Amino acid sequence: MPVDFIALFALLDTARLRYVVFGGLAVLLHGVDRLTADVDLVIDLATDEAGKALRILAAAGYRPLAPVDRSEHLDPAQRAAWQRDRGMKVFSFWDSTQARPTLDIFIEPPIDFETLWRDAPVVTLGSQAVRIASVDHLIGMKLQAGRPQDLADVERLRALGQPGR
Repeated sequence: MPVDFIALFALLDTARLRYVVFGGLAVLLHGVDRLTADVDLVIDLATDEAGKALRILAAAGYRPLAPVDRSEHLDPAQRAAWQRDRGMKVFSFWDSTQARPTLDIFIEPPIDFETLWRDAPVVTLGSQAVRIASVDHLIGMKLQAGRPQDLADVERLRALGQPGR
């Protein structure tokens, strides 16, 4: 069964959630030919937006991949412990309908959310508007991660002739 990325974004937009797509899908939506099977998402953790997002996802059939209560993602102390003790960067959710992609929500935004939101261009995926991380923000995050795939993404983003060199 094909994974329906558009349905995920329609769900988020119907709920009027503020989110920014990061990672491989953002790279792809900037025009770099790249495969990805999940969606990396940054949401505003400083407001009730995070709680709203988790409620919407649960109602739509998304479940935490880890055997923990989804509400633990709302606790800053718990997120800090996950980062410190387990090296976690994202909290993963899988779609129990198996129609939509796995969703990785950053435990802490790699960049201040308001800055990320302000700089994020909006692109169209099918008929759905999607806010994606800017090329500069993607390059910075991928350089920080430093994995081979991330470094390859950086080179391909730079080859597009966009800012961020």
